[in-house]
Amino acid sequence: MKKAVIFLANGFEDIEALATVDILRRGGVDVTIAGVTGEIVTSSHNLKVVADKLADDIKAADYDAVICPGGMPGATNLRDSQKVLDTIKEAYNAGKIVAAICAAPMVLEKAEVLKDKDFTMYPGMENYAPSGKYHDNTYVVKDGTVITGAGPAATFDYAFEILANLQGKEIAQQVAQGMLIVR
Repeated sequence: MKKAVIFLANGFEDIEALATVDILRRGGVDVTIAGVTGEIVTSSHNLKVVADKLADDIKAADYDAVICPGGMPGATNLRDSQKVLDTIKEAYNAGKIVAAICAAPMVLEKAEVLKDKDFTMYPGMENYAPSGKYHDNTYVVKDGTVITGAGPAATFDYAFEILANLQGKEIAQQVAQGMLIVR
C-alpha cells in the first residue's frame, strides 16, 4: 500500500489539507496527518484537527509522498520547521513525490527542491520561490516528482494528480467518478 504524509501546522488551509487527505484515502493511499505545531492543529478557519503523529516522529523513508498544504500562517510555520524541510529533502533525494499547494511551495523552495523546476503557487506569492520557473494561471504543475498547486480552487486537480502518481490514472479516475467530478 502506498503511503503519504501531510504536514499540518497551525494556520493551514482547510480545503487544501482535508480534501487532499480525503481523495488520497478514497484512492487507497495510507495517509498520515503529521502535526508540526502539536497534536491538535488549528486551521486558518479555526477547524481543529487531531494529528495521527507528531512531525518529529516522521521518517521520509516510510512514505511515498510528502505533502504540504498552504494557508497562512500555516505555510510559513511549515517553512520554519527544520523537521519538515529535512523530510522534504530526504524524500526528494530518494525520488519520492513532494507536493505543495497555494503558499506552500515556499517550503519546497527553502528545502532547495524547486531550483530550475516548473511550479505554480498562489498568484502574487511567486517571489517566495525565486529559484523555480513559475507558471501563472495554471492550477497544477508536475515537474519530475515535484507537484504543485495554485490554491484552494485547484485542490481537487492537485490531489488527483498526486493520487494518479501514487496509484495510477485509472484509480484517480475511478475516485473522481465516484465523487461525481468530471475529469
